[in-house]
Amino acid sequence: MRTREIGATGRRVGAIGLGCMGMSWGYDPLGRDGEESVRVVREALELGADLIDTSDQYGPYTNEELVGQALRGVREHAFLATKGGLVVDDPATFASHRDGRPEHLRAAVDGSLRRLGVDRIDLYQLHRIDPEVPLEESWGALAALVGEGKVGALGLSEASAEQIRTAHTLHPVSSVQSELSLWSREPLSDGVLECCAQEGIAFIAYSPLGRGFLAGGISSPADLPEGDGRHRTPRFRPEAIEVNRPIVDRVRDVAADTGATVPQVSLAWVLAQGEHVIAIPGTKRPRRLRENAAAADLVLSDEHLAVLDGAPAPVGTRY
Repeated sequence: MRTREIGATGRRVGAIGLGCMGMSWGYDPLGRDGEESVRVVREALELGADLIDTSDQYGPYTNEELVGQALRGVREHAFLATKGGLVVDDPATFASHRDGRPEHLRAAVDGSLRRLGVDRIDLYQLHRIDPEVPLEESWGALAALVGEGKVGALGLSEASAEQIRTAHTLHPVSSVQSELSLWSREPLSDGVLECCAQEGIAFIAYSPLGRGFLAGGISSPADLPEGDGRHRTPRFRPEAIEVNRPIVDRVRDVAADTGATVPQVSLAWVLAQGEHVIAIPGTKRPRRLRENAAAADLVLSDEHLAVLDGAPAPVGTRY
C-alpha cells in the first residue's frame, strides 16, 4: 500500500487506515460482532492499513477495549491513534460534552493506556477543543504527557486553521482529523487542508465515505439498521438523501469508467486532495476492508477528478 507521513514524526503509515468507531458505537448496534472486528483490525495490519483509530468516547470506552484486544501480540505493527476530550452524557442519544481541562486529559490518557493495554499511544488527539478552557492549557497538558513518554505525537480534531497554528507554536501538531468526503468538503474551503499542507501536518479524513452514503447502498432511511445513529442525522432524512443522490451518481459514472467500485472512487478522491491526506474509512466486514484498502492504489485522472469536483454541494448539515 502507498504510504504517507504523519506530520514531522518520521513515521509513515498506509494512505488508507482503519476507523474503528462503528465496531462498537454509532452505527448498526444489532450487527456488531467483536470477534469479527478483531479479525478486521488484524487483517488491516496485514494489508498495510496500519493507522488504527479509536477514541475513549466510542462506547464509551468499549471501542478502546476492543482495539486493545485486537492488537495483543501485533502491537508493533500498528500506528495506534486514540482521542480524548469528549465525555459521553447519554449513550442512548450520543449526547456528549467537551472537557479540555488538563486534569481531565491526564486522566483520560491514563484510562486509554489501560484499556488499550499499551504503555504508549502513538498519536493522541484532542477530540474537540473545549471553548471553556484555553487551548494553551489543554495542549500544554498533552505536551507534558509526550515528555513523560505516554504519548508519541499529538493531533487535533475538527480544529480551525487559527487553532491549529496556535497549538503548533506551542508543541508540534502532527495531525488534524476532520470529516472530508465528496459530501463534506468544508476543509477545502475553510483553510484547514491548506494550513496542514503549509505546516507539514497530516490531515486524517474521517467518514471519507460520507458515513456510508458514498458507498452507494443507501437510498432511503429504511436502508439503515434499527437503532443506527445516522437516523438522527439531517443528511439521512428522506428529502436530503433524495437531493444528494446526484453526488453518488457522479461517483458511479467514474467507477463504471475506471472499473473500480463506488467506495474505491470515493476514497481515491479524498486521497487526491493532497499527499498529506490519509483516509480512515470504518468497517466491520473483512470484504469491505479489502475493498477500501485497494483504493490506496487507485489514481484518478484529471478528467475523472474534474467530474467528481463538479458534483453538487451536499444538502443538510452534518450533525
